[in-house]
Amino acid sequence: MSNNHRVVITGLGVISPLGRELAPFWNNLANQTSGIGPLSSLPLEIIPCKFGGQASCFTGDISEFGPLDKNLQRSIKKNQKVMCREIEMGVAACQLALFDSGLANPELRNPERFGIVFGSDYIITRPEEFSDGIAACRNESNEFQMPNWPQIGRPQVNPLWLLKYLPNMPASHVAIYNDLRGPSNSVTIREASSAASIVEAVSAIRRGAADVMIAGATGSRMETLRALNFMSTEPMASNRENPAEMARPYDIDRDGNLVGEGAGALVLESLDRAVARGAKIWGEVIGGASSAVGDTTGAHSGRDHIRTAIKNVSRTLLDQATKAGVDLSSDQWHFHGCGKSDVQGDASEAAGIRDALGDLDVPVTAAKSYFGNLGAGSGAVEIIASLLALEHQQLFPVLNTKKVDPRCPIRVAKSSDPAGNAFAHVAYSKQGQACGVFVRRL
Repeated sequence: MSNNHRVVITGLGVISPLGRELAPFWNNLANQTSGIGPLSSLPLEIIPCKFGGQASCFTGDISEFGPLDKNLQRSIKKNQKVMCREIEMGVAACQLALFDSGLANPELRNPERFGIVFGSDYIITRPEEFSDGIAACRNESNEFQMPNWPQIGRPQVNPLWLLKYLPNMPASHVAIYNDLRGPSNSVTIREASSAASIVEAVSAIRRGAADVMIAGATGSRMETLRALNFMSTEPMASNRENPAEMARPYDIDRDGNLVGEGAGALVLESLDRAVARGAKIWGEVIGGASSAVGDTTGAHSGRDHIRTAIKNVSRTLLDQATKAGVDLSSDQWHFHGCGKSDVQGDASEAAGIRDALGDLDVPVTAAKSYFGNLGAGSGAVEIIASLLALEHQQLFPVLNTKKVDPRCPIRVAKSSDPAGNAFAHVAYSKQGQACGVFVRRL
């Protein structure tokens, strides 16, 4: 990435199992409070894993989108009929970040120089969208008659149904509501989506295509088909009497993922512009990197592709930090890992981090131990967690990691470890896509 313009973070918005606003979100992290609990939004009789990280703080009520003028309230509320929950959370996180940045007032924005890059998971359509049409095509024996679909069934389907599930809709809605006419894009690479969106947004500012960008992502595994798909393709944590103990990144006793939901958004801005308007600066993005390494064996047994992708990204971030003059002494910064509690995935990730760190003994934290896997939304929420750790000069430890797996050769963060003045964040998908950012405190 070009270094013509320094890029800083001036706004944060979060929807998560730990809270909908920055204060409760941070308080739960600082007090080591887990957001894992019973899954009230899923049919437990068919769901094997009974616990996860629900963002129960978000119901979709317009008041939860942050302070909005009446016209913006009406616009968002009117269009919620074409938003699924993931899109609602993404829009809300962006509006909260805009308010936090001090740029919620349209008169303070140049729409031509303000853009958005936002990520999401792929979003599964709810079968209920077609239920009326299918019912209309059943005969007296309750058998579906396909020839009747074009004339009888299809007209029963809401013609706007697809808009509720398109992954580019969070960015589209936010750009329309706030008249953002700058660069716009959407990213869908699972857990790596958040960092990838930030890297692209930073690049837009650095190359002079925009002055301000919104970046982040939203994700949810709380829809029934999505949850079943995830639970059938990923190793899941075993149900425990105390669900708060189920997410155990890097622990020798870990046994799998937990479903979750959430969204995070960051307002990114050129340093010169932020200083000129007296904005609060949460941190400076000094590095970003991505890597994609495929599993050529198809076995996923050793997950060497994950190790290589994480190593590639981490080494690039450290090189960028060194060139920016960051003190990489062990207690001057922290590393925020992906930490899915996947037995092989954590081992591969940790090995890749160690390959990059070499002799550096840096604390590695993982906020998924507090709320599970939020899919594409994980990275943005985790980056916000690390920014708040820098702000409060307090690093949240990894929950439930009592004995580090010898196959995870990293220094797992404890409550006594310092947050430092900078952090690296790296996330990966099981397909071998990895992306990360390096942020320092100013």
